Amino acid sequence: MRPLRPDEAAPVGRYRPLAELGVGGMGRVVLAAGPDGRVAAVKQIHQDFAHEPGFRARFAHEVAVSRRVSGAYTAAVLDADPTAEIPWLASVFVAGPPLDSAIKAAGPLPADALRQLAIGLASALADIHRAGLIHRDLKPGNVLLAADGPRVIDFGIARAAEGSDLTGTGAVVGSPSFMSPEQADGAHLTPASDVFSLGVLLVLAATGRSPFTGETAPQTLYNIVHDEPDLSAVPPEIRALAEPCLAKDPARRPTPAQILDHLGSATPGFAWPFAVRQLIEQQESGVRTVLSWPAPLPPPAHPPPRRRAKVVAAAAAGVAALAAAAIVAVNLGSAEPGQAEPQAMRLPVEQALSTERLRGIDPCAVLADGFDGLGSLEPEDSLYLDRCDYRLPGGDSLDLHLGQALTAPGAQPGSTRIQGLPVLHNDLSGGCEVTVQLPDDPKLGITVEDRGEHDCDRAEAALSATVERLRTGAAVWDLPDTSAIPRDPCSFVDDSRAGELLGAVTGKELTGLRTCEWSSGALMRMSVEQWFPDAGPEEGFEPVELDGVTGYQRVVEGDTCALTWTHRGIDDERTELIRLFHTSAPDRPCERAQDFANAVISELPTP
Repeated sequence: MRPLRPDEAAPVGRYRPLAELGVGGMGRVVLAAGPDGRVAAVKQIHQDFAHEPGFRARFAHEVAVSRRVSGAYTAAVLDADPTAEIPWLASVFVAGPPLDSAIKAAGPLPADALRQLAIGLASALADIHRAGLIHRDLKPGNVLLAADGPRVIDFGIARAAEGSDLTGTGAVVGSPSFMSPEQADGAHLTPASDVFSLGVLLVLAATGRSPFTGETAPQTLYNIVHDEPDLSAVPPEIRALAEPCLAKDPARRPTPAQILDHLGSATPGFAWPFAVRQLIEQQESGVRTVLSWPAPLPPPAHPPPRRRAKVVAAAAAGVAALAAAAIVAVNLGSAEPGQAEPQAMRLPVEQALSTERLRGIDPCAVLADGFDGLGSLEPEDSLYLDRCDYRLPGGDSLDLHLGQALTAPGAQPGSTRIQGLPVLHNDLSGGCEVTVQLPDDPKLGITVEDRGEHDCDRAEAALSATVERLRTGAAVWDLPDTSAIPRDPCSFVDDSRAGELLGAVTGKELTGLRTCEWSSGALMRMSVEQWFPDAGPEEGFEPVELDGVTGYQRVVEGDTCALTWTHRGIDDERTELIRLFHTSAPDRPCERAQDFANAVISELPTP
């Protein structure tokens, strides 16, 4: 870890850089302190990429999708700003060496460590593919060996670099020794490409060398496409797994789920070889040392004015593979924060905090005028329809969530009440999180999160101000009649029509302000988010003609169909998009999804 000079220590969003972790082809990675005091790995993208036409849209798209990835064997994305002068992405910091450094220190891994590595890699790929991503650059440097197992990092970043002039038109992005044959050929990629890379990593970890490495990169790529690997030195248990992963034909490779079925569960009490554990301890000690350094004096900060209307993307809450979803990306026309609010109107709490009314509220306008004792707050560009982060004087921040699903098990009612509503407290985030439940749907709530303070006074004051502003009719978006954002998603398809399309519907539930889920023999979930046209169709999606519009569809895991189409253009940078995921329909998943899509199209107003 290299100490930073003062001119390198300017804040990156809400993160304070502490030390440089490394520099790569796409930029540098720094260890940084987050607003809650915990450390994160922040990747700052090279300015040459940032100036490339279309890069920011691709980067924003990959960030939005990467936020869906969660799992024990990945480093979760915490935050990002694709619109910053230097785009950046923050993820969970993992203390542990990359796989190649571990092999250099410890030699080929023993059988129990290889099995743990395989379980971790397959689990991570299952989570990444479930979110609709292909890693594309699964190499030793992107696999970190933490004390409790491997972690896969940098998923989605390689996709953002594709098409850049810096990589060359039509160039292949990735690391040659760990590419799949189809990737080396520049052909269309599927999740099976990552499975091939997994097989190469297992051979490397078992033998100390990649099975295809040649004297030059072109020779390596030729070997990958045409030669069979020599697996004679690979232990039989690992060879039985690696060999099918390395099949030239993607269709013959196992899926991550099949790999996990073959391997079974992880071994309790597992430990890496001693030399690897030493590297982990050295890195943990290095972090403690960095945290003890005096902070370098940052240069004077002159933050640019907030780009209020330029929201690049919204991550759909809770989208997972093998779950059904429809996502509608929408217009965010907003009332100006500085406008006077009509003081004569004061709505009853039940009406002001209803799901119907909250769907028309701009979360970044609710607290923009500040509140008593704290002065004005600066809202940051939000990646979500229902959430906004506010910068406080002094550098801390408050996060406001409208209509968030109450899933945290640590939430407990306290003694405080706001406008007659009990306040739930949760300190699992490391600071304070306070919530009031929505009167008409108690499984949803309005939440303020303050990671900068362990007491809840400031968070409770912000939550109280939020409820009061909502009662006065503040922060209402100015939305056209053709927008889908203020509509109840459960009304897009009536019950009788849903029954015709899905079979006997056993349940219909609003699982978020703009998310509806239908349960039957199959599952359909429909949500609302903003999208943007420059990203183009998602990887692996093929065009399909719907009722008057062109959509894009993809079959996932054989029994799930993902289907998208644009409902309405908002401006040059934003559109309203509908995405359907329909699962548990192995007989004809995309045919049923198309029928449901046409039903939604018929109910939506014509743009």
